[in-house]
Amino acid sequence: MLQLKEKSFLIFFAFVVLTLITSVVLGVTAATQATVTATVTAQNIAVTVDDGSITYGTIGVGSSTDTTTSDLNDSQTVVNEGNVTQNFNIRGQNSTSIGIGWTLASSPATNEYAHRFCTDNCDSSPSWTALTTSPQSLFTGKGVGSSTPFDLQLQAPTTTTDYEEQSVDVTVIAIGG
Repeated sequence: MLQLKEKSFLIFFAFVVLTLITSVVLGVTAATQATVTATVTAQNIAVTVDDGSITYGTIGVGSSTDTTTSDLNDSQTVVNEGNVTQNFNIRGQNSTSIGIGWTLASSPATNEYAHRFCTDNCDSSPSWTALTTSPQSLFTGKGVGSSTPFDLQLQAPTTTTDYEEQSVDVTVIAIGG
């Protein structure tokens, strides 16, 4: 009869043999490499302004007009065309014309015009912010596909030596949010 020590040894020996046979038959081996699945999407910062055009028309020296008036009724709409939440800046420019042009200023003066923007309650109680030639915040945290209206106001110079048509473009800039 086998002693307990011998039985334990035989069981252990049988286990080792069975493990070796299983490894050979099933081809079990340790992995030499593993893969981490990873994906990436390129960030797309893009904006459109709908309808993107305003014709203020002819206005008197020292007068103003804006896109909320019944004469114009021409609000503009910023659309996030990118694939991430974005912020939007806005900036004006000194006018260009055949003549000397006008300088963009915070309030009208001789050969200086003011261009302003409004983003909230523009039809009923607008709060106008003077544009500058440097970017200013227009909207923040706008989601993919969102569209947000804004209005513009132009104040002609108090006096001018340039009565030619002026180009007073406004630029909207998309930046990552």
